[in-house]
Amino acid sequence: MARSMTAFARQELVKEWGTMTLELRSVNHRYLDVSMRMPEELRNLEHKIREKISSRLARGKVDVGLKFNRTETVAGEIEINKELVKQIAHASREIDHILYNADSVSSLDILRWPGVIKTPALDTEELHNALFELLDITLADMLECREREGEKLSKLIEERCQSISGVIVNVQKRLPEIMQLWREKLLTRIKEAGVEVDENRIEQELVMLAQKTDVDEELDRLTTHISEVERVLKDNKPIGRRLDFLMQELNREANTLGSKSIDTETTKASVDLKVFIEQMREQIQNIE
Repeated sequence: MARSMTAFARQELVKEWGTMTLELRSVNHRYLDVSMRMPEELRNLEHKIREKISSRLARGKVDVGLKFNRTETVAGEIEINKELVKQIAHASREIDHILYNADSVSSLDILRWPGVIKTPALDTEELHNALFELLDITLADMLECREREGEKLSKLIEERCQSISGVIVNVQKRLPEIMQLWREKLLTRIKEAGVEVDENRIEQELVMLAQKTDVDEELDRLTTHISEVERVLKDNKPIGRRLDFLMQELNREANTLGSKSIDTETTKASVDLKVFIEQMREQIQNIE
């Protein structure tokens, strides 16, 4: 099954101690490249997060954005940092002696000071478990997105494969006709020149021409490569690099077909093949 490398997923986890939000964005890339933005209190889990992502994704440039908004107070008694309050009060009195018209500092002003209300310590294990629970959910969402997009890409590639198969069939049908036309053209030129040529000599020239312009092998290889593309599209493992290699092989055979062409229709067929192959290659650049 083809999976696109372009996807986006966002999930949120709400607990009594706060809210975690995780965003995953990915675009096409030759290898797997993970960049992360996350809070410092969770930075020590970066390596494990990378391992988790690597176990689910094979290619793509993945941007990980993790936000953690902690609930400052929870139900229960509010704990005051009394030592900090004393320091703030002492500093306030000293400032009062310096200023001419000092405003009095209320208890509410002090409560708003960072650190006055003690934040309850978090259960580290619970926090870490929640993070990986969120990561699993978000990765699953991203994979579904990649698979949906990959299914659309597969259909586009299959359509191009069918178009290429049609071109191959048309060229195969025209090969006997092309040789007959060249035979008639050669006899016409000889007749117009008024030159007598041995019939056996004419046949030898036609045989040599047929050998030089024989494209049966190229057409067979094109057919084989197209069958392989259709088979690979059904694999459950990453297939992007394999498909990219097959595009190179298809393009090589299409070029050879064009170089051997002695007929405008065959030349046009070679051009059509390269157009279809390039269209597939563009889609394949985004397949994992």
